[in-house]
Amino acid sequence: MRRIVFTLIVLTVISACGGKKQAPIPDPSAAILNAPLNNEACVTGVTLSDTESKIKLIWNSAANSESYEVRITNLLTKAEQTESTTSTSAEITLKRNTPYSWFVTSKSSKTATTAKSAIWKFYNPGLGASSFPPYPAEIVSPTMGQAVILNAGKISFQWKGSDADNDLVNYDVYLGTSSNNVTLIKSQHTTTSLTDISVNANTTYYWKVISRDGKGNTSDSGLYEFKSN
Repeated sequence: MRRIVFTLIVLTVISACGGKKQAPIPDPSAAILNAPLNNEACVTGVTLSDTESKIKLIWNSAANSESYEVRITNLLTKAEQTESTTSTSAEITLKRNTPYSWFVTSKSSKTATTAKSAIWKFYNPGLGASSFPPYPAEIVSPTMGQAVILNAGKISFQWKGSDADNDLVNYDVYLGTSSNNVTLIKSQHTTTSLTDISVNANTTYYWKVISRDGKGNTSDSGLYEFKSN
């Protein structure tokens, strides 16, 4: 009898261990942005005043997602706004005559893993605007706070430029050891990189890029700090 009971216990344990495994929880997918179109002026906003309008941000539904967080950044002031929604759109009041970037984070209550969409830019036009300044240059290298290893006492700079009118023509690059006094080191540069610039080792530097379009409009990347080693 004891042998029978023991056998039944062993079979029960084996059955439990060999049971069906729980399927893994799928992670949310990244949303696909839809509107406003990337790197273009948004002319579909609802005007609220001379200085503000309401823009509708739209994206496609992402698999395995229950909610979304939209983050939009004023590219002039770097101020950020966020909004959470279970929909695939969000209406946000924004300043006119201002460039913005935005992205969407997909979320699910079933997992802590999230998924981030691509980052898009658009320009929110002002009154009677027929041309738009370039988007502030996107700094690639050196980034804010980066420690840079010099190559024979020299450094290279890299950035990205874009414009809603698609008429970028050149850039001015500034560099200095004081945040209050950066000097123009390259004027009307036509590419998005600058190589073999001599700097001192063990020194904190500040740099920025001014973008210019064919109509003379300009934008400022803002000041970036790095340490040369």
